[in-house]
Amino acid sequence: MKMNPLQDSDTAKCINFCFTTYRVCLETLNHVQEQGMRFAQTELTSLLQLCADTCDLHARMEMAEAEFAPQAAELCFQICARTALECEKFPEDTMVIKCADICRKCAEHCRGMAGMTVRVKSSQMSSARL
Repeated sequence: MKMNPLQDSDTAKCINFCFTTYRVCLETLNHVQEQGMRFAQTELTSLLQLCADTCDLHARMEMAEAEFAPQAAELCFQICARTALECEKFPEDTMVIKCADICRKCAEHCRGMAGMTVRVKSSQMSSARL
């Protein structure tokens, strides 16, 4: 994957964490589904899928420098943080705990991206001047 030269190292790190989290969440989801009833009455399975989908979306939006990437970063932060909390309810399962750690790290990177400078198009600037 060739990085856009306009992207700084924080953006590249966040994209990499999002794609890693995407992969780990799907692997953990498969693991959880194989375990069956132990996880059946929890939010974990739906959160793992949502987290994977959101991480993938956010990474792709950052790569495309999409207008709504900061909002995707905020959503990714919230879902990753919530998924980490749900995963931590299963301390006896090393794979689920590994997922919690990855989700927490991804949430930290996404929080930083959500707080970055807002991208404003030049046409918006001229209309904002009085």
